Amino acid sequence: MKSYLQRILTASVYDVAEQTPLTRATNLSRRLGNEILLKREDMQPVFSFKIRGAYNKIASLTEAQRQKGVICSSAGNHAQGVAISAQKLGIKATIVMPRTTPSIKVDAVRNFGGRVVLHGDNYDAAKAHAAKLIEERGLTFIPPYDDPDVIAGQGTVGMEILSQHPRPIDAVFVPVGGGGLIAGIAAYIKQLRPDIRIIAVEPEDAPTLASAMAAGERVTLDEVGIFADGVAVRQIGEETFRIARELVDECMLVSTDEICAGIKDIFEDTRTVMEPAGALAVAGIKKYVEQRGVTGETLIGINCGANMNFSRLGHVAERAELGEHREAVLAVTIPERPGSFREFCETIGNRAITEFNYRFAHADEAHVFAGIGLNDGLAERDEVVEALQAKGYPVLDLTDDEMSKVHVRHMVGGRGHNVDHEVLYQVRFPERPGALLNFLKRLGRRWNISLFHYRNHGADYGRVLVGIQVPPDQREKFEESLDKLGYPYRNESDNPAYALFLS
Repeated sequence: MKSYLQRILTASVYDVAEQTPLTRATNLSRRLGNEILLKREDMQPVFSFKIRGAYNKIASLTEAQRQKGVICSSAGNHAQGVAISAQKLGIKATIVMPRTTPSIKVDAVRNFGGRVVLHGDNYDAAKAHAAKLIEERGLTFIPPYDDPDVIAGQGTVGMEILSQHPRPIDAVFVPVGGGGLIAGIAAYIKQLRPDIRIIAVEPEDAPTLASAMAAGERVTLDEVGIFADGVAVRQIGEETFRIARELVDECMLVSTDEICAGIKDIFEDTRTVMEPAGALAVAGIKKYVEQRGVTGETLIGINCGANMNFSRLGHVAERAELGEHREAVLAVTIPERPGSFREFCETIGNRAITEFNYRFAHADEAHVFAGIGLNDGLAERDEVVEALQAKGYPVLDLTDDEMSKVHVRHMVGGRGHNVDHEVLYQVRFPERPGALLNFLKRLGRRWNISLFHYRNHGADYGRVLVGIQVPPDQREKFEESLDKLGYPYRNESDNPAYALFLS
């Protein structure tokens, strides 16, 4: 490891990389009762730490190698790191990317001067084509993690942490994919401060290092989850595992919901949106504090990247509340009669209903998909379930069921059968406690709700799509009730989408 200490101290990274700040996460520190510091690698020119290792490797090449050019196969942050590093050194760079790579990433590489070759439908196909080009053109391959120069470049993150925070540090939490970042950080910190714990954080569905540690050797995972695509690696590197096996103190696994909650936590402290891999460390810190009950410690998380696709933000926001244990997702069976939804809401009490999906299907009972807002985490979730069961409602807790959270919640409903005199309305009401219950009380027991869809989107008003069985001779009186309530509404019974999919 002493050779790595020298490599890191002499690494050539600052011609292109920045010394990123180590900032205090004020809100998170207060909530967790510990001093939480964030190493802001999202502030690099390519919004990721990958620029460090890529530049250090390319800067070490011989003149002959530079003349022929470099190549890498990557659809992520490593591609941008190689492209900008080669541009800085005046070297031609070829980046082989799968054809399925989002255009934002392809354009970013081209903007940094890289020659993009789109080949194959996945990373393995792109990597195989890169190997073919190396053989044909004599290009030098720039590996993403399993190389001493790349590891040393990433190790400068650890060097900066110790210089920026010479005071006591209890643990450093590091995201792990191929292992280059944690190998470099551990190789430096453990030489100078062996008392500092180095904790690896991985997604539950991509436990590359954790599986290797448990087996005592490198293993190839059959498949890995791709939500945190920046660390979606099936096998840890050979050299990175050699270092991690000796120096890493612990591996932690976190769920997709916990990662999303970590993205939200970082945003609330920095107003920056991390990519899923970039929030792994914070998710690990939160789980560590919860499991160990530690207080007053100094814990550092590596925000390793912020190359988030905008299209994923909605999914992240939806899952963050579950990751914070601020929402329970329940399937509840209620009687099919006027007023039953109101009784359900009264049983919930003052808690917010964050989502409610329902479609009339049976004359005697209704199955509803409901989201319930929580203030006190898992204990309150149990309390809600017990309260509903005490009232005689059959309840199925789906909060931890992945299929329900990803798919079923959007598929509840469909066409109603034998629904007489149904009219459809969009209703807008203020997003405050009791507003939804007021709406239901106004309906009273006179009219039966046959369709209901609501989801809290964090705005200052809520939007409900509601189907109600109102005989034609009562419709004027029904709208008078809505007028008295004062919530804006619109009759959507003639909407063609309603005719096609719901009526």
